[in-house]
Amino acid sequence: MNYGESGIRKHTFTFQILFVATFQTISRPNTVYPFFTEREFNMLKFALVTSALVCLGLPLAAGCTPNTSQNQDTAQAPTEPGSPTSPSPTTGTSALSSSDRQFMTEAAQGGLAEVQLGQIATQKASSSAVREFGQRMVTDHTQANNQLQQVASQKGVTLPTDIGDENQAMADRLSNLSGTEFDRQYMQHMVQDHTQDVSLYQQQSQQGTDPQLKAFATQTLPTLQEHLQLARSVSGNSSSSSPSSSSSPSSSGTP
Repeated sequence: MNYGESGIRKHTFTFQILFVATFQTISRPNTVYPFFTEREFNMLKFALVTSALVCLGLPLAAGCTPNTSQNQDTAQAPTEPGSPTSPSPTTGTSALSSSDRQFMTEAAQGGLAEVQLGQIATQKASSSAVREFGQRMVTDHTQANNQLQQVASQKGVTLPTDIGDENQAMADRLSNLSGTEFDRQYMQHMVQDHTQDVSLYQQQSQQGTDPQLKAFATQTLPTLQEHLQLARSVSGNSSSSSPSSSSSPSSSGTP
């Protein structure tokens, strides 16, 4: 029960009246109550003292109660469900930075494009070295694509299943070529494409925020660097070779 400040003052005033009456009764019993017997007088003194103590104790006890209740409410407030300070669960997707998500998209589309262009090279290249390079792209990038897909699945990310407009335009262009012209343009594109891939994976391995994606980029980077070196070598040979020294196109896809 909350008496409030005004209630405490009222009870204090009542206590003062009872205290005065008790004092007068004890100090001048015959004058204040001459018609009481000694036993009745003693009972009266006991009643007055008890009433005074009760009047003094109630407001003091009641005055302390509201603060205690308020402190308990304050202490329990942060633990209520839905409060602003309650921690909220986070998913793997929301934990990824925008640069990490962008890397996953570019790496996925680039890897799929390398496989598709490599398959075209195994069918249309006139040089055995170009066909072998194309088959190497199919094997290595299929493995890298599967590893990236595992990381994406763990983080709840859906990777693109297409190679993108730019890569598709290059695939359509190369599909219309044959012979040494195909060899030359395909290997030139491989040099340009793997130069960009090496730069992309180097940046992710050094500046990426997700540990799994950084590990994937670091693990794949040496293979891409080897691809770039090989592409430059094969591109130089295919550019300097004459049509008479080139092998016949093979449709079997075997190097």
